[in-house]
Amino acid sequence: MPEQRRYTLNLSCPDRVGIVAAVSGFIARHGGWILEANHHSDGEQGRFFMRQEILASSLSMDLPAFKQAFEGIASEFDMQWKITDSAVKKRMVILVSKQEHCLYDLLARWQARELDVEIPCVISNHDTFRGFVEWHGIPFHHIPVTAENKTAAYERIMTLFDEAQADLMVLARYMQILSPAMCRRYPGRIINIHHSFLPSFVGARPYHQAHARGVKLIGATCHYVTEELDQGPIIDQDVIRIDHSDAVDDMVRYGKDIEKTVLARGVRYHLEDRVLVSGNKTVVFR
Repeated sequence: MPEQRRYTLNLSCPDRVGIVAAVSGFIARHGGWILEANHHSDGEQGRFFMRQEILASSLSMDLPAFKQAFEGIASEFDMQWKITDSAVKKRMVILVSKQEHCLYDLLARWQARELDVEIPCVISNHDTFRGFVEWHGIPFHHIPVTAENKTAAYERIMTLFDEAQADLMVLARYMQILSPAMCRRYPGRIINIHHSFLPSFVGARPYHQAHARGVKLIGATCHYVTEELDQGPIIDQDVIRIDHSDAVDDMVRYGKDIEKTVLARGVRYHLEDRVLVSGNKTVVFR
């Protein structure tokens, strides 16, 4: 049986009495059937966050009319908000370098329809995975990145992303630091997997850094990309226990499993509109 079409309403606003009643009442007045409801009040920031899934066929109006009618409530409560339609698949561009595990995992989940997304292309600074990507019927773009051509290379990536009308860029172990211009252009739309439990061991070779410190836990972090390296809002994390007998190669091998899982979870949360950014933190309605 095909999944029922849903509208997902996300919002945040200054916290005050009556927000839930106003939003739920509005939906009810228009015949809306709420399938899933989540909300969170951040006492430190004095801010309120909400996510509602609404059965599309239950509403007495279409989506453009809903948006227009909801503006009154949004204005009254000073809301930042958006509503998305499950019938419109998001479009995800994947960037990868020379490590295959995250790319392979994402494409396997996409092919199995575990990730309800369109992948208009894969971009890499190496030609290594062209055959694998094209075997899936996905266009592959090789854009080498050197110290001399970085500006032009990133401009080309942004052009391809825009031409694809993509919603999300996923760095599946793309081992290049994106330009500040790219980070500013797509805030909250670029997801990275970092192979450490941030904020520990930022930057390059984190498993080597962890081994040198003799840590007993290693992990991976899925986060949004910002201009500050490995400091963007965190979406998801996980860890695995190690001990003194584990060499760097062991840690890398263990870490690949965590990286795949954490990246897939973070991407899924984003695609399902479960992530609301709050400053340098996130509210994730799982």
